[in-house]
Amino acid sequence: MSVNKLAAELFGTYVLVLGGTATILSAAAGGAQSNIVIVAFGFGLALLAGLYAFGEVSGGHFNPAVSFAMVLDKRIDVATMAGYWVAQLVGAVLASLTLLAATSTEGVASTMTTFGQGIEAWEAFLFEVVFTAIFLAVILKATASANSMKTAFLGIGLTLTMIHLVLIPFTGTSVNPVRSLGPGIVGGVWTDQWVYWIAPLVGAAVGWGIYKIVTSGDAE
Repeated sequence: MSVNKLAAELFGTYVLVLGGTATILSAAAGGAQSNIVIVAFGFGLALLAGLYAFGEVSGGHFNPAVSFAMVLDKRIDVATMAGYWVAQLVGAVLASLTLLAATSTEGVASTMTTFGQGIEAWEAFLFEVVFTAIFLAVILKATASANSMKTAFLGIGLTLTMIHLVLIPFTGTSVNPVRSLGPGIVGGVWTDQWVYWIAPLVGAAVGWGIYKIVTSGDAE
């Protein structure tokens, strides 16, 4: 595992988390706190920027759930995944520290993923599992297909945008443990964090299983 790949994962995750969470604050400052479209495209475009800048170096995971699915698909080994996880967490925390320097602890805390009104933990868990599975099915297929490879980054970024458009009112949208953990650490918000850590990993396994069934007929 090269230092270049770890650096690419760190900086790519930094761009994703900073770009996405800063959009939440900019939307609120513009009087559009509930404007789901602005925030959704903020995260989707931030991922796209990270992919174009660093994706070819490390594979552009920027998400522990993606790295986990890549281990299941035997594209990387467990040691590489562990290194990527550390780099991704550092990148997310640095992104939230940057936001802290520019705003406040309360500002960072406001970018944490939280349940929508009336949403129970099991409902949020289910939403996060299902949409992480969709996200990973897209990523696994797009990055393995010669036909899709040229537009893989765009398709992945737009899929994350779609997921945010759907999930923001229900879970705040994570599908990425470090996207929630970074703001949680810096902003001091720990409410229901377990959902945002565990559900994406379960969703990654489900997405990989669906990908294997559809593409190879192998259900194991």
